[in-house]
Amino acid sequence: MGKEVVTDLGRIHVSEDVIATMAGVATTECYGIVGMASSRLQDGISELLGRENLAKGVLVQVEGDWVEIDLYIVVGYGTRISEIGRNVTDKVRYVVESYTGLKVRGVHIHVQGVKVGHA
Repeated sequence: MGKEVVTDLGRIHVSEDVIATMAGVATTECYGIVGMASSRLQDGISELLGRENLAKGVLVQVEGDWVEIDLYIVVGYGTRISEIGRNVTDKVRYVVESYTGLKVRGVHIHVQGVKVGHA
């Protein structure tokens, strides 16, 4: 569905996929994040997604001028998950609100795995 903005110059439509990609890029730039995981768990195994599939680790729901974002992440072993969550939430909220003009109602982080010895 996304969000449509009407200006004097015309209409701008921002799709949910674009918002999801923004959120995915912002997430992977944070310290302690190894990558995004698929939001669908099959047989208890989470799939680590490559850079081209960042939007698949993100679910976006737009309601009016508000957006809720679910992030499915993999963290590095030995990192403080609570600190990672705080940093990711702040960065994703800032990026999405700055670029789209939407207000972020919530960022929900789902840690799908921990990777040992990430390089």
